[in-house]
Amino acid sequence: MGDMKKSDEPQKKLEMDFDGKEVDLDKYSGKYSDGKFLDKVKSTVKKAGLGLIHNAMKLYYVTENPNCPMKVKAGIIAALGYFISPFDLIPDFTPIVGYSDDASAIGVALVMAQMYIDAEVESKARAKLCSIFGDGILSEIE
Repeated sequence: MGDMKKSDEPQKKLEMDFDGKEVDLDKYSGKYSDGKFLDKVKSTVKKAGLGLIHNAMKLYYVTENPNCPMKVKAGIIAALGYFISPFDLIPDFTPIVGYSDDASAIGVALVMAQMYIDAEVESKARAKLCSIFGDGILSEIE
């Protein structure tokens, strides 16, 4: 054990996406902010799909839960930062598949956060979607 040296460089947070590729979470967590997230939601609902937006919104509200561990919150913020970023594995403007990598990141974060998605989170997510898109949006969810 004496031969092993600790690296002075901070360890990058790497996660695997659904295709088995490593994703550098630190790279994308710096892209996250509440304002950027809400702007992305408004501008992409038609391209990305309401299901993806609804799931992202639930994750957004999970981060407000004081019982949610920091590790889970960090994963959520990284996933939402990845969603916000136009520079990811598959550029968002690519027809048909442009949001598939974003959906993968949101899906991984949903798995991490599933035990913190309760009725309150669901209610807040639905209410926010209604405030952005109008009450009729609820008929399109699920």
